[in-house]
Amino acid sequence: MSHVPVIAIVDDDEAMRDALSELIQVMGFSTEAFDGAAAFLADLAPGRFDCLITDVRMPGMDGIDLQRRLRALGSVMPVVMITSAPDPAGRARALQGGACAYLAKPVDDCALLGHLRSALGQDHRPGGRRDEDDSPGG
Repeated sequence: MSHVPVIAIVDDDEAMRDALSELIQVMGFSTEAFDGAAAFLADLAPGRFDCLITDVRMPGMDGIDLQRRLRALGSVMPVVMITSAPDPAGRARALQGGACAYLAKPVDDCALLGHLRSALGQDHRPGGRRDEDDSPGG
């Protein structure tokens, strides 16, 4: 009936990929997980993914470079950056590059949901239930 958004998750940490996938699926979205930017880019097709969640620090191409690459390819797909080592300069680079959010690990479930909904232009939570926490971003 209605389109279920597909969220791509790119993180070199398998446990983090699995945890994010489970969380996002419980939120009512579909997910596909990749162990790095190269694997994601090799599987990328126009319109396949509705949003990307990527780790900032990964071997090879990092999340900020991945976002840069996507923009160079003409992609306007929303990007949510996550990191275990947040820093103001990295945050500024990510947001200036077009990221819709820059979140520290461990990622707050409600904050992530709010950013995903905003990135996807949704006014309601997929699957219904508890919709009162729209924590202000900063």
